[in-house]
This record gives sequence, C-alpha cells and structure tokens, in this order.
Amino acid sequence: MNLLTITDLNLSIHKSDILRDVSLTVGQGEIVAVTGESGSGKSMTALAVMQLLPDLSTSSGSIQLDGTELTAVSEADMCALRGSAVGMVFQEPMTALNPVKTIGDQVAETILIHKAMPPARAKERAREVLERVGLSADKFPLSRFPHELSGGQRQRVVIAMAIALRPKLLIADEPTTALDVTTQAQILDLLKGLVKEENMGLLMITHDLAVVSDMADRIVVMRRGEIVETGATKHLLAHMQHPYTKMLFAASGHLVNLPTPPEPTPLLKVQNAVRDYQLPRTSLFAKPGHYRAVNDVSFTLHRGERLGLVGESGCGKSTLTRAILGLEPLQGGQIHLDGAPVFSGHSPNLDVRRKMQVVFQDPFGSFNPRHRVDRLITEPFFLLDTPPKGIARKDAIAQALTAVGLHPDDAYKYIHEFSGGQRQRIAIARALIIRPELILFDEAVSALDVSVRAQILDLLAELCTAYDLTYLFISHDLSVVRTVTDRVMVMQAGEIVEQGVTESVFTNPQHPYTKSLIAAAPRLPDLTPTSKEPVQ
Repeated sequence: MNLLTITDLNLSIHKSDILRDVSLTVGQGEIVAVTGESGSGKSMTALAVMQLLPDLSTSSGSIQLDGTELTAVSEADMCALRGSAVGMVFQEPMTALNPVKTIGDQVAETILIHKAMPPARAKERAREVLERVGLSADKFPLSRFPHELSGGQRQRVVIAMAIALRPKLLIADEPTTALDVTTQAQILDLLKGLVKEENMGLLMITHDLAVVSDMADRIVVMRRGEIVETGATKHLLAHMQHPYTKMLFAASGHLVNLPTPPEPTPLLKVQNAVRDYQLPRTSLFAKPGHYRAVNDVSFTLHRGERLGLVGESGCGKSTLTRAILGLEPLQGGQIHLDGAPVFSGHSPNLDVRRKMQVVFQDPFGSFNPRHRVDRLITEPFFLLDTPPKGIARKDAIAQALTAVGLHPDDAYKYIHEFSGGQRQRIAIARALIIRPELILFDEAVSALDVSVRAQILDLLAELCTAYDLTYLFISHDLSVVRTVTDRVMVMQAGEIVEQGVTESVFTNPQHPYTKSLIAAAPRLPDLTPTSKEPVQ
C-alpha cells in the first residue's frame, strides 16, 4: 500500500518552472531515495509534500498522504499534519535547532504543539525518543544545549524531534552530507532501523548514490525538475538507462591522475605539537582542568607533495590546521615552514603566514557578498609588502581566474551570481593568486554535488601539474582523500595513529581505527547485472 503518492506535480516560482510532471510513490516500510545535482528539484519536491513552498509559487498535480490530498487542506490542518503524520529531518541540524533551548525542551515542544499528551508525559516521551536515537540519559541529559553536542549528536536530536509523534512518513533532506564517515554510517543505520521498527515510509534526499546504494529500496533520479529514471535500487544501478544516471554514478567514484611528486624536500615540519584548552572550573576553588586537542603530533610535508589528513569530527584536525596557519599557539612542540618557525615565541610569524593560504568548506560563507570577485580574490595581496597595482593587478586576476577554469570577465561579478562549484573555484583562485608555498584544503569539496566535486578534483590535478602545488587536504570523505593525495595521515583523539602512502594505507590498514573508518565509508556497488526484472 502506498503511503505517499505524488502524481503529475508541477511547480513554478516567479514564472520559472521548478518541477515538471513529477510522479513518485513511497510505501509503508519502504525507503525511496531521490537523487540528483543541486537545482534538480529534490528539496522542492520534499517542501511540496510538507506544503512549505515559498510565496508567489504556483503548483498543480496531486500529493496524497495516506489518502489525504495535501494540496487541498488548509494551513491549519497542514500544521496539524506536520510532525504528527509527516516529519522532516533537515541537512544542517544547528540551524534546525534553537540554540537557547535545551534538547529536552525542543523535543517536548514538538509533542506539546500538537497537544498529544500532558507536559509531564511529553518530557518522558522526549527522553524515550532521545534514547531511541542513541542519546542516553546518563551522557545526554535533557538539560543539554545544542552547542554542547557534536554534529552527529545534533542530527540525532533533529531525528528525535521528527519521530516524537511516530509519523507515518519521514523525509530526510541530505541528513549526512556534512558528517564524517562513521557518524554517517550510524545515522543511516538509525534511519533504516526506524523504518523497520516503526513501519514508516522514508523519503531520502541525497546527491550521492554511494550513500543510498545499499540502503534504499528504490531510487528516483531527478534532473532539472524532472524524473529521468526510477527503479528498484539493485536493478537501476545494474541497468542504468539514462546518460545522466550514468554520469552521477561515474562521478561518485571519480578518480584523478596526480603527477608524480618530486624528490622529497621538506617544506612543513611539525614536531611534537601539543595544543591544550582550559576547561571550566568544577567548583569555586578547584583548579581548571585541561583538554588536550592535539597530542604529540609530528610529521613532515615535502615540496610538491599532496598530504591527506582524515579522522572523525572532534579528532583534532581543525585545531592542528589552525596551529599550522599560526592562528593558535602551541603548548608544546614546534611548527616550521621552509625552515622558519610559524610562531616567534607566542606571537605568529607574519612572514611565514603569508606563504600559506587556505580553502574553506563553505565558499559562500568565506566571501564578503558586497564585494566583486576582483576584490575578493586579491585579499591575499594585503599580505605583501609591495602588492601589484594597475595592469599588473589586472593580469594577476585574469591569470588566477583562467587557471581555475573561469573567464577573466568574471572578475566584475558578485559571488551570488555563481554556482557552488564556481564559488569554490574562486576560493581556489584566491588561494593561488600570490603563489603560496602551501595550501590547506579544509573539507573543500564536502558540500558539493558529486559531479561538481569531480570537476574540482580534476582541477586540483591540473593545478598540481601547472603550479607544482603542495597541499594538506583535510577531509572526512575517504574516497576523495584516496584520489587526491600521495600520503595520508589518520588522526584519532588528537594523535596520528597511522600514516603512509595513501594506497597502502587504504588497501592494507594497520590500526583498528583506520580499519573502522574504511569499513564505515559508503561504497558503490558492483555493476554486474543480477536481475532481469523490468525497470519500475
């Protein structure tokens, strides 16, 4: 029996067609994955089900949830259905949670809004669902605030809110995109368990086929507002018909060819690095404790080498990165770039810092939207004693934009005029423009579609050939690290537990933690045909 039935759904916003003749179904106890690039209409389909469409939108077609025509119900009736009949898990849990309310209050609020039970029982139910999603009472009391939790733990709270009233349908919109591989595996297992135990339907929205290849019962592929292919997961992946589906699959497992690194010449040396943070006092007269985020880390990065750093959230990757950039002092050890210390005493060495650049995870958030691209990518010029001016400045801008596959005329546009992949290219151009000795990529492709990610990885390979790049690539995506690095380091609880040639570490891991990371990473299935059933 179909729980959700969407028939010939059309949607326009400001007279622009967003969805065209979208039809799909989700049954009880069934997981249906909707996949495609950004702008394909995945999230708008989910918002149409929730009836949370933007103003000035017009739609036609039918959306039935357990026999109720959602397009015909009033807003008051729809409010009653949201949370009780259909729940939604959003991509970014921190923005979905209220930072000034405890997790207990927020889960209970979902129940109290619907007047499903008295406040005391709502608190008990909040505790029950938090336990169900793996947040035990002893470690995660109801009095915790969202900022006291990790990304994966916050996502569990959002899931608890969505299932508090046992809805028949759960919609998960990119719920694991920003999570590390082990947390991602835990969240996916949790969602599968909920579907099985509660017999609910799950509409899973994702851009990565590898994530849902062993999870979804059926896959729906969307492109530019239309469904181009759909079918049972195993059959669709083994018998892909549409070129777009084949492109998505190929991009999910995309490999690049890096040039051979030159002879080892040390550039960055990290020796016995220690970084501590002071903890709050447990009582008025007690001595403050310390948390060791980086513990005795040592490694060498050679010129022209590409080094990867992987590990779960909270393992110390970002703390180590800030120390390398000279943004945070160490409590022990030393960091040298090209023989010069990153810190002179407890002050950063600015002559060294100007030789390093960083590319962040969110390119839009790292740019000032009020400035044009020419102003944005020349920010590193402020680090130089004699920055180029006039014609020399224009030539540098044009050369940097051309190097990353953009046109020199893009210098006169604003950042909102570009797609996510183009913004990341601009971020790379900003890092390249002063030809730094070292570039740090901090989760630089984690939030990108698989096809855009493949383009950025190809760009990195091309730049390595053209500019002899040296970089430290920090990511939780093991498949990406495997293809764009020569060596890899695995970090756990502030320590490097394993390092070596990338392919050797991935094919023959030695440390149990490395083995667990590789085992948790999503894998694309073998495309050997196993079924002759027709595409549904």
